[in-house]
This record gives sequence, structure tokens and C-alpha cells, in this order.
Amino acid sequence: MSLPADRTALAQQVAVLVDLPGVRERAEAAREACTRLRFHEALRRRIPEASAESRVRGAQASAALDGANLPLTAVREHMSGARGWPPDLDPGMRVVRGAVGATAESERVVALVRTAPLQALARLHVAAASSLVASDRLGRPRRAGEPCDELVDLGPAPPASVVSIRLANLADLVIALSSGPARPPAVVIASLVHAEIACIRPFANGNGLVARAMERALVQALGLDPTGVAVPEAGHVIGGGPAYLGALTAYSEGSAAGVGLWLRQAADAVVAGVGEGMRICDAVRAGRLS
Repeated sequence: MSLPADRTALAQQVAVLVDLPGVRERAEAAREACTRLRFHEALRRRIPEASAESRVRGAQASAALDGANLPLTAVREHMSGARGWPPDLDPGMRVVRGAVGATAESERVVALVRTAPLQALARLHVAAASSLVASDRLGRPRRAGEPCDELVDLGPAPPASVVSIRLANLADLVIALSSGPARPPAVVIASLVHAEIACIRPFANGNGLVARAMERALVQALGLDPTGVAVPEAGHVIGGGPAYLGALTAYSEGSAAGVGLWLRQAADAVVAGVGEGMRICDAVRAGRLS
């Protein structure tokens, strides 16, 4: 799907998407689930502890969606700094390190993502791709002659010549729709941004990691889950990589049915991510987290 450049047309198109079969209902279910999470007893005084664990589990799930699996204990140790990274990382560990970096950075761009989304995107890429690309490619979109071989199920990545245009449209989506009385459901905005980054593939590597970290930041910044304790990445991983890629592929084809499929599945991922957040809160309250 390609977003229109005109902000009025953009708002109209998103309003149509919200009215696709089942989308509004799934978005409301995500909102209700996040509201229940917000009032969990553990979050009265221990939000930082719970949100830190959410980022650990989010990083593990995000890496798994890119084919890299590492036990939760090891991800937690890397994220806390208790375990260092070896000097020579194999490809899987580079992905894990990128997932850890991007998910950690998502907390720091929450205050930025609604007003300067492209700056947030660049920061997330620097965090995600420091072990994946050369330093001169960090935080900037692909240039002419720089291909992207990621997410091939979605079809060929757009040429570098159109990436900047589509990123500008994506920034308009976030800025134009993030406030106002007629704002679409937050989960719809966050999932559209996730899918658009995956389809545009603005960077040579690390696009999936960045897309999921951007979704996490928006879910929090838009007030859907202001505590940052839900784990939407874990929701995406529940159906497995093929289901996740299948829904993104359906979105990329641009049909109403395909876009609706992705939006419904992304909202369900937030609901499932709230379930993971509830388990985190239960563990925090019971003192079971190390």
C-alpha cells in the first residue's frame, strides 16, 4: 500500500481503513486490554521494573521474527550489561544485538516519535544496525546503488529514488494523525507505520527490527500503553514468522482485504502483548523477576 502525500487525503484514507471489516472492533479490544493492564496492581509503584522486562521480552521476540533465537535469560543479561557481546558475532547474534539496541532505544524516542518521526527512525536504525551495516550507512536511508535484500516475501524493495518520498509521507501520517479530536485508534496508526517501514525498507539492513521498535514507541507515545509494559513483539511472534510475514505481504499488495488482514492481526498482537505484560506484572508483584 502507498500513502498519499496530501494530508487531507491521508486522513480520509486512514478513516476508510478503520472502517474495514473487523478493524474498529479489534482496535477497541486492544484499547480495552491496555486499559486493564494500566491498572494492574504492580504498576502502582513498579512501572520501571515492569517496563524494563517488557523490553527484554520484546527484544527476544523481535530477534526471533528475524530468525535469531536466544534464551530470555541471555537476552536479559545482554540488555542489562551483565553479559558483554563477544568481539566476533555470528549473523544470528548480530540480529539479537540489533534487537536489543533498537528495543532499548524505543524507550528513549517515545518523546520524539510523534513530532519528529524521521529523527526517531534514524535513531532506532543506529541502535539496530551497528553490527549489521557499515558506520556510514547508519541512520540514513538507502542511496542509489544500495539495495535491500530483506523481507523479500513482500516483493522487491522500492528503489532508493522513491524512499525519501515515501518516508516523508510516512512522517506526515504520524504527525497529522497523532493528535486532534478525530484521531484514528492508536493501534491503527502504530501498525500502519510498522507495515509501511517494512514495505519501504528504507535501510540496507535492520528494517524489521526498526519497524517493530517504532511500533512499540508509538503504542506508548500515543497513550495506548503509556507504561510501556505490553509486549507487542511477543504478540506478533505467537502465530510464527510465516503468519507475520504473510500478513505483511497481504498489506503490501494494497487490497482492502490485505490491509484489513494486517490491521486486524496487528491489533490482535497488541492484545496478546498485553497478556505478556500482565504476566510480567504478576511476576514483578510476586518478586519472581531476577
